[in-house]
Amino acid sequence: MGGGGGGADGGSDIALHPEKVKIVATCLVVAVGVSLLGLYLKSGAEWRSNWSLSLNKKKKKKPIRVYMDGCFDMMHYGHCNALRQARALGDQLVVGVVSDDEIIANKGPPVTPVHERMIMVNAVKWVDEVISDAPYAITEDFMKKLFDEYNIDYIIHGDDPCVLPDGTDAYALAKKAGRYKQIKRTEGVSSTDIVGRMLLCTRERSISDSHNQSSLQRQFSHGHSQKFEDGGSGSGTRVSHFLPTSRRIVQFSNGKGPGQDARIVYIDGAFDLFHAGHVEILKLARALGDFLLVGIHNDHIVSSKRGAHRPIMNLHERSLSVLACQYVDEVIIGAPWEVSKDMITTFNISSVVHGTVAENNDFLKEKDNPYVVPISMGIFQVLDSPLDITTTTIIKRIVSNHEAYQKRNQKKAASERRYYEDKAYVSGD
Repeated sequence: MGGGGGGADGGSDIALHPEKVKIVATCLVVAVGVSLLGLYLKSGAEWRSNWSLSLNKKKKKKPIRVYMDGCFDMMHYGHCNALRQARALGDQLVVGVVSDDEIIANKGPPVTPVHERMIMVNAVKWVDEVISDAPYAITEDFMKKLFDEYNIDYIIHGDDPCVLPDGTDAYALAKKAGRYKQIKRTEGVSSTDIVGRMLLCTRERSISDSHNQSSLQRQFSHGHSQKFEDGGSGSGTRVSHFLPTSRRIVQFSNGKGPGQDARIVYIDGAFDLFHAGHVEILKLARALGDFLLVGIHNDHIVSSKRGAHRPIMNLHERSLSVLACQYVDEVIIGAPWEVSKDMITTFNISSVVHGTVAENNDFLKEKDNPYVVPISMGIFQVLDSPLDITTTTIIKRIVSNHEAYQKRNQKKAASERRYYEDKAYVSGD
């Protein structure tokens, strides 16, 4: 009985102490509340963290857009290197191509018209967007348009002066706005310089073909300089002073080889004075496969086939211009004239192509036809060239209007001299 009474007493004990029940209930409520609060705080912290990460991602996603403009007349590896450097200062490079009228008003007649210059700039591997008919000088209205419509963050130019006819700096407003960045100019080449090479070449040939052609060829190949006078006024020019380095070649190279099953297309040539006709045939060739390999003939081969006054640009200059083209995957610097079986096997070439527009298309009739092997293998193809332009076309444009181009060269030199004199005067040097 005692046990039963004890059981009864235990049951009545809970009933008789309601305060204990309240305490237990309160503890349970507090525990649950703390747990829920912890979950809430944790989820809140996670949400805030995720929101912060999302916000940061959005901030990071906004690309830095940089702008660079230019005439890009007779586009060469110096132009391409400038665009490469500009692209490295941002995520997207927008390029303005100056109109023909603006170039005529500020410098003199361009050698290549704007539609050809647009083709050239669009083909450069570091260019994301192109604006046609850009003004020569960055005006206040155009600068506002760049910032507001094109979302440009910085305006880029080289460390060489860009001087207006009145002697003022074309980028003064961009510098004042604090949105200007500067890159290093590529020494050893300019459009003015290249025009000078051709004018020199033409003049010397007319004086004495037998002596001066070989002399000029040595100069073009070895970088010697020469001056000539025209009409009693000194108009000096220089030939190539380009010193190739492995670093510059790497900077221009894609750095990637063909895939295991890639269809490799091969095209070769001199590619002298790299122009819009070259770009368009390379674009066609690239579309035929997965990897475009371009063979660039050395100076000796070009000279023997085109004349002692050629090439105008030396082998390494020509190689860089071709490498900068977005349709080109790799180049053979100093490619052989003949495409041999060993060469086809070594580079795993699937197709060898050649354009219908070239300096000399009589190779098929010649004894030393360079494409005998690929023709016999059934892998040779002739492509219809989209543009009827050759290196000779460019040279003829300059020769036919040489007086205007000489004046243009002298005008640019005078403007630059006045710019440096004014700068020295202001700084007190």
